[in-house]
Amino acid sequence: MMARILVADDEEPIRELMLRVLGREGHKVMLANDGGHAAEIMAAEIAAGEPFDLLLSDIVMPVMDGIALALHAANEQPELKIVLMTGYAAELERVHNLSDLVHAVVRKPFLIAEMVQVIEDALNR
Repeated sequence: MMARILVADDEEPIRELMLRVLGREGHKVMLANDGGHAAEIMAAEIAAGEPFDLLLSDIVMPVMDGIALALHAANEQPELKIVLMTGYAAELERVHNLSDLVHAVVRKPFLIAEMVQVIEDALNR
């Protein structure tokens, strides 16, 4: 299934990696360099009648972090699937009470196969 995926991460190598990996899986991917940028892209795409199927976001980012972005995204588009990623163990606690909104939290560094599987699971849920 081809999905529209928004990737939000302040690390360019992660954005570029996910663009290549998810593109190879047949998905249409757009990139945002922080949560604020991602929220703007989401609003524009929703207004254009092209909502995303999945949001993949880092938690620790400038402007708007991934948790604030997830809450915003779920409010704007309740059916959106959300997967978060983080390299900070302390951030996992903050996500604990968002289990109804967030499909999964992937620890960085991650295996590409693991990330692809988590995204496929979220999309098929």
